[in-house]
Amino acid sequence: MSENTPSLSTTELPATGDRSLKLADFNGQAVVVYFYPRDNTPGCTKQGQNFRDLYSNFQAQGCEIIGVSRDTVSSHEKFADKQEFPFPLLADTEEKLCKEFDVIKEKNMYGKKVMGIERSTFLFDANGELVKEWRKVRVPGHVEEVLEAVKGLS
Repeated sequence: MSENTPSLSTTELPATGDRSLKLADFNGQAVVVYFYPRDNTPGCTKQGQNFRDLYSNFQAQGCEIIGVSRDTVSSHEKFADKQEFPFPLLADTEEKLCKEFDVIKEKNMYGKKVMGIERSTFLFDANGELVKEWRKVRVPGHVEEVLEAVKGLS
């Protein structure tokens, strides 16, 4: 693997549920890490709901889900409570993890160029190895595709 390959990072970030987490905490089990642009936006809400609705299927495969955006913990808490997300959301306000995973990209928002999170998902196996990555994710059908990849791990 190259040094640019994302890994189960030791970068510790504040998370929902009044805790701090690092991806390395989940070594020993499959992990889906998904990066999304913003809490409470239509696409991000739908994506989170899809992971929520299939969460028990991921859990049955021994897989944890972790959401990451640049929003604050308090924003994440409100978003997670409102949507009843059973998985943690990490607040990467300083873009540390975003940079490790190279998900900060130039985007075009209403004709203006801005830097933001490119919707991306990463699947790690129980050994902490990156198995698959999805970049420029389109929400419809994505979570089902990720679940199929998780099922292929066993």
